[in-house]
Amino acid sequence: MKLQKLLSMVRRMDADFSLIAEGDRIAVGLSGGKDSLALLLALAAYRRFCTHPYELCAVTIDAGAGADFSPLVPLCESISVPLHIVKTEIQPIVFEARKEKNPCSLCAKMRRGALDNKLNELGFNTLALGHNADDAVETFLLGMIFEGRLNTLQPVSYLDRAGIKLIRPLLYVREKETAAFVAENNLPVIVNPCPADGKTYRETMKSLIADMQKIAPFAFDRIHGALMHPERNNLLKPRDKKSGVQKTDTEE
Repeated sequence: MKLQKLLSMVRRMDADFSLIAEGDRIAVGLSGGKDSLALLLALAAYRRFCTHPYELCAVTIDAGAGADFSPLVPLCESISVPLHIVKTEIQPIVFEARKEKNPCSLCAKMRRGALDNKLNELGFNTLALGHNADDAVETFLLGMIFEGRLNTLQPVSYLDRAGIKLIRPLLYVREKETAAFVAENNLPVIVNPCPADGKTYRETMKSLIADMQKIAPFAFDRIHGALMHPERNNLLKPRDKKSGVQKTDTEE
């Protein structure tokens, strides 16, 4: 996948959902995984074309698992993006001190807390995360199956307590496309040392989607399309308590 194609998807995402405003100070949550690397390079390049000028930096949360983030330093220098590495003890706390049976939720909250704190310290108002189209569909299926609700990742949201805008510019991009982009550009992927990596319900959703694709090869595209076009839904709606008439889409 070429940078030009990745950039076009980010540009379309920005046009459709107004991700970036003039004067935004955007910090990319740079884990060193393929998605965050692709996002970093896309937003670095997008500075040249975006009609709204913005400032960019990268923030890496070192969870204390022994990962080597040094290869990210020359990469960020080559694209003129300041890199801030925040050292924490998240993994020892989650896995050793608390011995969490379901560690992902606590780990994610602690990482986000560390990111929010660093953004506030730096005076940056926007956090960009590398969630892709696959993440959006998997989140939708997880919510529907395990929580009984229809929900997915939002392109733009606001964290009132932290005073931060959260954007996800890669929601039009498939995971396989970020993998191809990283491989073609020989980017330094940092291996995730988390003990729970590959053993989560999200991995189960990946397998479920693969099974769906065997029956209907277009299944992923249809689900993703439905998420991006919520007006297509025709869900059960309660009757109006006053009139006793069931609501319809045109009446709401």
